[in-house]
Amino acid sequence: MSEVILIQDLSVSAYTVPTDGPEADGTIAWNSTTIVIVKLRAGGKEGIGYTYAHATASQVIGQLLKPIVIGKDAMSIPAINAEMIRAIRNIGAFGIAMMAVSAVDVALWDLKAKIFDLPLADLLGKQSDSMLIYGSGGFTSYTLPQLQQQLAGWVNIGITAVKMKVGTHPDEDPARVRAAREAIGDAQLFIDANGAYAARQAIAIAAHLERYDIRWFEEPVPSDDLAGLRFIRQHVGSAVNIVAGEYGYSLPYFKKMLQAGAVDILQGDATRCGGITGFLKAGHLCEAWQLPYSSHCAPALHLHAALALPSFYIAEYFYDHARIEELFFDGVSIPAGGRLKTDSDKPGLGLTLKEADVRKYLI
Repeated sequence: MSEVILIQDLSVSAYTVPTDGPEADGTIAWNSTTIVIVKLRAGGKEGIGYTYAHATASQVIGQLLKPIVIGKDAMSIPAINAEMIRAIRNIGAFGIAMMAVSAVDVALWDLKAKIFDLPLADLLGKQSDSMLIYGSGGFTSYTLPQLQQQLAGWVNIGITAVKMKVGTHPDEDPARVRAAREAIGDAQLFIDANGAYAARQAIAIAAHLERYDIRWFEEPVPSDDLAGLRFIRQHVGSAVNIVAGEYGYSLPYFKKMLQAGAVDILQGDATRCGGITGFLKAGHLCEAWQLPYSSHCAPALHLHAALALPSFYIAEYFYDHARIEELFFDGVSIPAGGRLKTDSDKPGLGLTLKEADVRKYLI
């Protein structure tokens, strides 16, 4: 391809979708989720990207990032990504600003793959043909019957690992975990405290829950407490993997977490860490450290990039985001045998926005 294909237009919209019931984890509760969607046009094609963020991310995109992206070569994604990150320096290259960058970066990769008429996984080069997933929900706001029904429902459709929230009421966690284990049989059981515990408290809880064969303990303490994560990792049973990384916005963050020996499994979130570009970099960092890599939330967005990474282990099939992605997009992969697969006939991410259907959620 010899001609330069310039990006002609960028548009951004924010939508808020109510949850289908009260939801909570170990530290917060919520009743809606906002998705910010970016559309780019170049070479007669349209690329779509998105992030789950506050609606103000759309202002960062429209006011700060759009002038950078318009007129750029659609093939030059690393250069555009770097320029966007430089542009947000003075407002902070993390949080809302990096979520904005991430949404645009995802749209750039979707656009490029569509220009080449290839699924994004094929453009990147596939390491695998399918992505292993675990069902994720089990909110602390759920009753025990709700918890059991949701987790067992995933197991019944072939998903072999499920994750539940803990930490809101630590004294209730053993009964909730026992109920989960009874519902899912021999499936793998993961727990996520969202930073709700202190380090020694987390160690005691892990020991108490050992009888229920917990294989994954996510954010037992806040993820910035690298010393605490390492201390827990050194004192829990060898079968329990300590997991964190979802709040990483930059490659140095992930490097520090790995250097600290804080985790057994590193998480990355392409809707936060700089899009597909940043997600791939963190995955290669895991490969160098010989640690498994997992995607946080947004299963439809992570699918293609995950298939390109030798270090990739498992993806979070998060209830809220899976629900929203099926609501908002045609082309979303449906779990089969506990895995997601791409559609070889659809270029890019394979997603088409259902604009008429979702207009009622527009902010």
